[in-house]
Amino acid sequence: MSIEATAPKTGWSFPEKLGPFRGKRLPVVLLLMVLAAFPGELGELTRGLMTDAYVQVSAFVATTLLIFYGAERLFNFNLGAALRNARGFQVPMSALLGATPGCGGAVVVVAAYSSGNVGFGAVVAALTATMGDAAFLLIATRPDVAIVVLPLSLIVGIASGYLVDLFNKTDFRGIPSATCELAPLIGRIRPRDYAYVAVVLPGLVMGVSQLAQVDLEAVFGPWMTAVGLIGTALGLFVWVTSPVHAMSHVDDAPFTRAAEETSFISIWVIGAYLAYDYVVTFLGVDLKDAFSAIAPLLPLMGVAIGLIPGCGPQVLVTTLYINGIIPFSALMGNAISNDGDALFPAIALNPKAAVAATLYSTLPAMLLAYGFYFFAPNAFL
Repeated sequence: MSIEATAPKTGWSFPEKLGPFRGKRLPVVLLLMVLAAFPGELGELTRGLMTDAYVQVSAFVATTLLIFYGAERLFNFNLGAALRNARGFQVPMSALLGATPGCGGAVVVVAAYSSGNVGFGAVVAALTATMGDAAFLLIATRPDVAIVVLPLSLIVGIASGYLVDLFNKTDFRGIPSATCELAPLIGRIRPRDYAYVAVVLPGLVMGVSQLAQVDLEAVFGPWMTAVGLIGTALGLFVWVTSPVHAMSHVDDAPFTRAAEETSFISIWVIGAYLAYDYVVTFLGVDLKDAFSAIAPLLPLMGVAIGLIPGCGPQVLVTTLYINGIIPFSALMGNAISNDGDALFPAIALNPKAAVAATLYSTLPAMLLAYGFYFFAPNAFL
């Protein structure tokens, strides 16, 4: 299959032109550029937050994806076939794929279900265990919490998958929807992919140094801001010229896949960072006091937001937790209930299965959320 054959039908051929989402994405990029270039406190705050987003999250995301996709390419490992042959271990394997940071593992399981390679319990296990792209943010900023949330999500996912296989007798498989299209194949490593990956290493060094409580300003000086802003600018360029919605084509090179998917995640992270700090700095709203007034509802809100498809709302929930606005119980409920971007292909391929799997994950999410709220209200502050 040629690159042109897999390109979106927009009236011109890829890759000579910009991606099909450029019309919708360009205003977002221009707005971010204006905010970063604005004089005074607004511009200074925006540039600082963009730098933090790149050093604290994006560099880690890109590194993780490079390792994951690089290993997949190096060992030529077919996950769909492995799941089909796993038999009794499909549920724990699917949960493990779901618990992998990002949405790629859960998407693989959803596709494997539609092609008949795994049972419905495996889908529930993967979607319950996944925290989506919000996992990258939590790992980068609160690894002490991530080391609890991710294994706990994995355990709950495995238990949920086995219970569903035990009691659910409905086969939700149907004819795959024609609206579910593969991501377009880019087919080559572009100069911007090389440039993006080249900035990842210094960004990762700075991110690891920050986790080690190193004074970045003292050690790296203006280089930290330079790396953060260059990495952010390259990510914005990759995103605005991309033909990919969120998940890249499995046959693209690891450099290309890492650049594409990291830039997509970074947009949501930057948005969450800016939204929080703008509200606190310029509106003077004390979010902690505002949310404390509805404290008993916060775990329920975390679970409810998790039902929204996509990773953006989930990244915002994680940002609120990192800043001490919502309790661990709300984060835990959101981590269990949210399906990230994996819910989009699930809806497209099997709407009934997607709805059922999401509803099945709501019950354990509520139990864990309010379990922590009542019995460990001060956990992981």
